[in-house]
Amino acid sequence: MELAGPPVFDQGHKVRALRDVRNDGTYPGRPTGDFLIRQGDVGYVISVGTYLQMYYIYAVDFYEKRVVVGMRAKELELIDATCNDPQ
Repeated sequence: MELAGPPVFDQGHKVRALRDVRNDGTYPGRPTGDFLIRQGDVGYVISVGTYLQMYYIYAVDFYEKRVVVGMRAKELELIDATCNDPQ
């Protein structure tokens, strides 16, 4: 139960995808089975939500691909937690 603790990532964290993500039919405007992102793609967490009151879901903006994908913590790795902090 992930929700027993705090989220692994926060808004603004720079992250890398650990696996490919295909459209399962729920992403509008893209064919089912189409790759939305590839392993190694870099994005920024733009929001943190929950799913089934059990898991954190991180909305990640993969800006180079022009796609926002909901992912779980086990599918991401942190690159930089301070990249958007004011200097």
